[in-house]
Amino acid sequence: MNMPTDTRALYDKTADNWARQQPSSLSDYTARPQVMALCEPLAGKLVLDLGCGEGYCSRMLRQRGAQVVGVDVSERMIELARQAERAHPLGIRYEAADAVTADLGEASVDLVVAVFLFNYLDVEQMRKTMANVHRMLWPGGSFVFAVPHPAFAFMREAAPPFYFDVGSAGYFSARNKLFGGRIWKRDGSALDVQLVHKTLEDYFEGLRAAGFTAMPTVTELTVTRQMVEMDEKFFGPLLDLPLHLAIKVTRA
Repeated sequence: MNMPTDTRALYDKTADNWARQQPSSLSDYTARPQVMALCEPLAGKLVLDLGCGEGYCSRMLRQRGAQVVGVDVSERMIELARQAERAHPLGIRYEAADAVTADLGEASVDLVVAVFLFNYLDVEQMRKTMANVHRMLWPGGSFVFAVPHPAFAFMREAAPPFYFDVGSAGYFSARNKLFGGRIWKRDGSALDVQLVHKTLEDYFEGLRAAGFTAMPTVTELTVTRQMVEMDEKFFGPLLDLPLHLAIKVTRA
């Protein structure tokens, strides 16, 4: 089945497949807990969750003591997030808005989190978002984001439990091009995802152009031996491959 290439349309169409209260997809194990660790300490901080989806990470942030505003371009995702908030109130505010132009005001937040947002934006949109994040952060505030590892899509065939189908494209020639992919849940179902490929240089030049001057913390995320011991069939095919990057940078 052909899936929409427009991000809003894609997630309005597939939102129900993402709704969860417990980890289910591969990256719920290989990325999101590690991103939360980079965000600590969270108690008392005002956090903007850009590209919050149905609120999975927003709830994790709130449960760790942060005050959270979640923003997503998909109205259906925001509807699901609000449904979860009504069912189990945590005091999270959700807004349907484009992450590129979301605005909580200048120097208004302690932390901005963007988990797998930039793989849906082209280079220019990413740069605008990073500049907007820099403007919204308090001096001393941090920006934490996760992206697919730029090398990953070019290192393995299009196969479960995670891939982007880049065909015969190369790492540099694929820059700023859109590719479809899938990431699997442990129950055997799959989620449609997208990649607008960017190089490492794109990410770090984007941060520099946005005004970030501090040295970033960069973590390469992968399947661990503990994950393989938990479910070898699911996690085993990705052992020793660079799946994601998690980056934390502080506004001076």
